[in-house]
Amino acid sequence: MHRTTCFMPGILLVALLAACQTSHEVKPIEVKTVHEVKPMHITIDVNIKVDRALDDFFGEIDQAEEEIIKETTDESQTETNTPAE
Repeated sequence: MHRTTCFMPGILLVALLAACQTSHEVKPIEVKTVHEVKPMHITIDVNIKVDRALDDFFGEIDQAEEEIIKETTDESQTETNTPAE
């Protein structure tokens, strides 16, 4: 009887472990990727550069115009201040 009492817990342990066995199966997921290269459109605003270049180009003309206006206003003021005979 001693032999059966030793085997009984062993058999129960094996039965429990066999009942608790799990099985896992992992299937890969297929992912289709598409790579597309599109052209990039870049817009650069150059108005500031053009504006500065025009200011430099026409700066002398504007300055000369201001001097002419100043001279004509000075001449007209001196003519009005001269007493008439």
